[in-house]
Amino acid sequence: MTARFNLFTPEVHEDPYPVYAELRRLPGLTQVEPGGLWAVSRYADVQQALKNPQVFSSSGFQIALQPEWLGRPNPMNDSILVKDPPQHARLRTLVTRAFGTATLTRLESHIRAYAQQAAAKMPIGSPVDFIQSYALQIPANVIGELLGLDPSLHGRFKRWSDDITSTSSVPPDAHAWQTQVRATYNEMEEYLSGIIAQRRRQPSDDMVSDLLTARVDGEALSDKDLLGFLVLLLVAGLETTVHLIAHSGLMLAKRPELMERLRADRSKIPAFVEEMLRYESPAQGVLRLTMAETELSGTRLPAFTPVLLLLASAARDEKQFPDSERFDIDRPGPQNIPFGHGIHFCLGAPLARMEARIALEVLLDRCGGLTRDTAPVQWNQSIIVRGPTVLPLVLQPPRG
Repeated sequence: MTARFNLFTPEVHEDPYPVYAELRRLPGLTQVEPGGLWAVSRYADVQQALKNPQVFSSSGFQIALQPEWLGRPNPMNDSILVKDPPQHARLRTLVTRAFGTATLTRLESHIRAYAQQAAAKMPIGSPVDFIQSYALQIPANVIGELLGLDPSLHGRFKRWSDDITSTSSVPPDAHAWQTQVRATYNEMEEYLSGIIAQRRRQPSDDMVSDLLTARVDGEALSDKDLLGFLVLLLVAGLETTVHLIAHSGLMLAKRPELMERLRADRSKIPAFVEEMLRYESPAQGVLRLTMAETELSGTRLPAFTPVLLLLASAARDEKQFPDSERFDIDRPGPQNIPFGHGIHFCLGAPLARMEARIALEVLLDRCGGLTRDTAPVQWNQSIIVRGPTVLPLVLQPPRG
C-alpha cells in the first residue's frame, strides 16, 4: 500500500497543484491526510457532490470544526456553512438581502477610498509586506463598515481568521497552537456577542441591526444564528478577498507583461480576476459528509463518510479547462467553481470580485509594476483556504 498524500505539509501549502494533478490521474477517489479524508479532485465529481446536498451533507464541516480539543461550541456550526435544507434556505433568505445590488453600489466608492488610502502608504522602491499593507486593508475596512465594528479592531481580524480557518488542520499534539485557537474563539465570540447585544439596545445603520430586524415568515434570526453568520462573514469574507488580492499581486510580480496588458486595457481586469480565481483559488476545499451509501468515479462511499471536495483541483481539471495549468486571461468565464456551486454558492462572490477589481485599478494608478523581494513568501496553514500570510513585494515607480 502506497503512502497517502499529506495535504498539510509546507511543500503542499506552497504548491498543491502537482498533488492535485496526481489525484486526478489516479483511478477513483483517494484517501489523504489529514484524517484519511476521501479527496474528490475532478471537476465533474466536485460539481455532482455540491449540487446534491441530500447525499453530500454540509454537516461534514461540523466534524472538522468541532475537534475534541476545542473544548467549547464552535459558533461556525450555527452558520449557513454547515446547514442543509430546509434550515439552510431560511438562514440564506434572511442574510441574502445584506449582499444585494444596493449594498454593492453604496460600497463601491468606499472600497476605492480604502484602496487608495492603503496604496498611498506603500513606499515606492522598498520592500513591503503586500498582505498587511494592501491585501488585508481593503476587506478589513469593508467588513468593519458592514458590521459597524470599531476600526481599532481591524488589525485583529486576520489573526482571528487565520486561527479559525486552521481549526480543522491543527495537529492533536500541537498544544500551544490549540491554546491559541481556543483563546481566539473566546475573544471573537465575546466581542461579537457584545455587538449583537449593543445593537439590540441601540440599532445603528449597519448589517447587524438590519439582520436583527429581518424576518422570514415572521421568524427572526436567533442570537446563535446571528453570531454564526457574523463569524462566517468575518472569516470567509476576509480570507477569500485577502487571498484573491494577494495571489493577484504575486502573479503580477511573476508575470510583469500581464500588468502591462491591464494598464493598456483596463477592461481586461475582470477577466484577470476570473482567471485568478480559477488558477489560484482562495478556497481550496469544502468538507461534506455522505448521508447514504453513494459512488463517485467508481469508488463506493459508505454512509457517514467524510469527504474533501477540492475546489482548487476541480478548477484545474484538464478535462474541463483545456491547457488548465496555464494562466490565460482570455479564458472564457466566469469561473464559479471557486465560490462553490448550488445552494452553498458564496453569497459574497460579487463583493469579493468588486474588491479585487478596484484593488487592481488603484494599484495600476499607484505604481509602474511589482517585483518580488528576496525574502521568502510565507503561506497559511489550512486545507480549506490557501494564500500567503507574508508576501514581500517591491512597488516600482509609476510610469512617467
